[in-house]
Amino acid sequence: MTVFLCSKCGTAITPELAELAAIPDVSDDERDRDKETRRAPSTVPRGHYAIDPEPWGPPYVVQDDQEDPKPAQSRGPVVCREEGFVISAGSRQTVLVHPDDAAGLQPLPNWENSTGCCGPTGDEGLNRACPCGAPVATLAADCFGPNELHLDPVRTYAFSQ
Repeated sequence: MTVFLCSKCGTAITPELAELAAIPDVSDDERDRDKETRRAPSTVPRGHYAIDPEPWGPPYVVQDDQEDPKPAQSRGPVVCREEGFVISAGSRQTVLVHPDDAAGLQPLPNWENSTGCCGPTGDEGLNRACPCGAPVATLAADCFGPNELHLDPVRTYAFSQ
C-alpha cells in the first residue's frame, strides 16, 4: 500500500492506495455520465492509483497534423488554441487517483487554473493545493472530459510500507 505526500510539508494527501498495473479503460459514453454533474466515471476506482506514462497538462505544443488532430492528452478532448490544435508536452509519470481519495486538497486561490463549464478542464495546469498551500495536483472534472486527479510527480512523493 502507498500513501502520497506533499513534497513541501510532508502532509499525507491520500489514504493508503493500491497500485493498478495500468490505467483502466473508462467509458466516455454520454449515458454513463452522472446525471446531475455531467462528470464521467472516475478513471481510477477509489482506493487505487495508476501511473500515467503519457505527457499530461501544460505546456502544450502545436500538433504536426492540423487536418486530423489528436486529443491534447490521454483521455482528454481535442484542444484548439489561437495557434492551432495542440498536444501536451507536460509531465510524464503523473499519478492518477480518484478525486475523492484526495479530499483534503483545496482549489487554488481565486479558482486559478480551474476554468471549465461544469468543473475544471484540467488543461491549464495545477489547480489543487495541499492544506499548506503548495500546488500539488490537477483536477480534470468537466462535463466533456475525463474525471481524474493527477498528482504532480515532483510536488508529491510516494511512501510505501
